[in-house]
Amino acid sequence: MYDITALGESLIDFTPSGVNDMGIQLYGCNPGGAPANFLAMNAKLGGRVAFIGKVGDDAFGSFLEKTMVEGGIDVKGLRKSKEVPTTLAFVQLSDTGDRTFSFYRKPGADIMLTREEVDTGIVENTRVFHFGTLSMTDEPSRSATFYAVDLAKKAGALISYDPNYRPALWDSPEDAMAMMQKGVPLADIIKVSDEEMTLMTGETGAEAGARKLLDQGAALVLVTGGEKGAFYMNHVCCGALPAYDVKVVDTTGSGDAFLGALMYRLKGLDRDAIAHLPEGTLRDAVLFGNAAGGLTATARGAIPAMPDEAGILACMREMPLHKATLA
Repeated sequence: MYDITALGESLIDFTPSGVNDMGIQLYGCNPGGAPANFLAMNAKLGGRVAFIGKVGDDAFGSFLEKTMVEGGIDVKGLRKSKEVPTTLAFVQLSDTGDRTFSFYRKPGADIMLTREEVDTGIVENTRVFHFGTLSMTDEPSRSATFYAVDLAKKAGALISYDPNYRPALWDSPEDAMAMMQKGVPLADIIKVSDEEMTLMTGETGAEAGARKLLDQGAALVLVTGGEKGAFYMNHVCCGALPAYDVKVVDTTGSGDAFLGALMYRLKGLDRDAIAHLPEGTLRDAVLFGNAAGGLTATARGAIPAMPDEAGILACMREMPLHKATLA
C-alpha cells in the first residue's frame, strides 16, 4: 500500500544558472514537474510514494527516471514514448526569485499517457491519489487522468488536487478554468495559489475563496501566497500563517514542497479526520509545509533544493516569520 500516488508530468526545468564568460545566460538541467516534485518532498520525509506518467525514451527521460528512483519514488507506473520527446520547460526568474515558464510541449511525452497505460494496481493500492491540471490540457492524458481519479475514488483513496495553472499550456483562459473547475468536486484536499483561487472563485480574499472551494465538497482547502504564507480551512477551523523569512533564490517547486511536507504530517488520516482536524494540529502541519516550501526557495531547481526533516524543524525553531499573511 502506497502512502501517495501522483499522476501527471515529470519534465525538465532548465533553470537560470549564471552566465558564461561572454555574458550569455546559462541554464541548469533540473528534474521537475509538480506531481513529481510533490512526491519527491514526501518521499524525502519517509513517505512510500509512486508516480504514474510518461517521459520520452531519451536522455532526459532516463535522467528523470533515475532522479525519481534515487529519490525513493516508485516508477513502476512510468511509461516511455519512442515517438514523442520528454517535455521541457525553461524557467525565467525575476529579481525576487519569482518564476515564469516557457514550455516545449507540442506535443510532449507527458500528455501522451493513455488510459490503457495507467497502472491500475498502483491506483487501487494507495491511501492518497494526487493529480493536477497539466495532465488535463490535452488528450489522451486528460482521459487517463479522470479515469485514474475515478478508479482511486472507488478504491477508497483520499483525492488530493493542485490545479497548478500555467496559461501558456491552454488554448484559452476559459478552457483552463472549465477544466480546473472539473477537478474541484472530485477532491478531498485542494491546494491552490492565491492567484488560482481568485481565477477559480472570483474572490480576492483567502477566507471567502477557500470557503467557496470547501463548499464544493473538500475536507481541506489550502491557499498559498509565497512570502505571505498560507491560509487553511477545514470544517472546524480556518486561519492564515506567515511564511518563514528566508533568502529567496528560486521559487520553483516551493508550492509542491509545501504540499508534500504537509501531507506527510497528515499521513494515515482519513477524510473525516482531516475535515475535523483540531486547529493546533492543522496549524503545525501548515507551518511544517511553510518551512519546507521556504527552504526549497533558497536554492535553484525544485527537487535538488528540497530540505530534509531536520532542516525543516530547524527552520521552524530558528527562522523569523514574515509579517505579511494572506487576508
